[in-house]
Order: sequence, then C-alpha cells, then structure tokens
Amino acid sequence: MPGIDACLEEAMSLPGARGAAIVDWTSGLALGTAGQSPNGDHEATAAETAELARAAAEYTAFAPEPPDGSALPGAPGTSGPGAPGGGTQGADATTRADANNGDSDGDSEGQGSKGPPVQDLIVTTRTGYHILSFVETTFDSSVFLHLWMDRDTGNLALARLRLGRLAERLVLG
Repeated sequence: MPGIDACLEEAMSLPGARGAAIVDWTSGLALGTAGQSPNGDHEATAAETAELARAAAEYTAFAPEPPDGSALPGAPGTSGPGAPGGGTQGADATTRADANNGDSDGDSEGQGSKGPPVQDLIVTTRTGYHILSFVETTFDSSVFLHLWMDRDTGNLALARLRLGRLAERLVLG
C-alpha cells in the first residue's frame, strides 16, 4: 500500500502524465505534488480543482443523496443549488456517481454510503486531460488524486483505471 510520495511517483509514471497531486477538497490544500502544474502553481491548482471536486461531491445533480437520507460526512450543503458557474468553460466534465462500481444495491463490499459520493471526474481540455479520483479513507476525509495529462501522449482509459486503483490502495495517516 503506497503512501503519498509513492502514489504520486506511480501516477507520474503513466504515459502522458505532466503533473499529479493529492488534494484535500474541503480545504483546497495539496497534501503532495509531483511534476508540473497547469498554471505553474501547485497550490493554486489544488485550490481550483478542490472547488470542482467539492461541487461534484456536494451538489445533488452529480451525487444524489442516498435513499436512507445519509449525507457525505463533513460535506456541508449537500442539497445546494444547481451547477456552479465558471471554471470549466471550453471543457467537457464527466462524473460517475456510482462509487459502488455499478453495484445497484448500494453496499459493495460493505462500503454503503460511507465513501465519497462521486468516484471520479474527467475534465477534457484542448490540450490535456484532468482526472480527479476520489479516495475513500477510514477516517472522515475528503481527499482526491489529481492527474494532469497531455492529450497527445496520454491514454485516458488506462490512466483512469490505474488512478482508481491507486486511490483504493493509498494509505493516508
């Protein structure tokens, strides 16, 4: 089970990887970074991607409240207004709210509703891909892996699968 540095190193070994970070989406702070940042500042990128992650995790359009009425621990405003404005203009954003890997009964391997409400986000720009993969932890956390990839040399499908596996194995603490 890799720690933060090993996780970032493995993410950067993916074809087309330009930069990677582990970010806390409630505070917007980068817990670790590697490679380049799209805007030249890892901390600013962490704060900006955290806004996107927070919106996807909190707005019911992307992550409907579970039938039992429970909400994501530590996620204020899970029933906020529609989609947030700005930030992704000119890009396609894709979310998967099936954090239980398609398991329709909502209890894949005992996960139930305790994990993140969104599994991952993919933002496609003209020159690259941004993959945000949410990390489930044993404590109340809101962490995701962010991988920035070159569109010409990166393999989006491979990166998404490997990043998801990294998120499952990541050891925080």
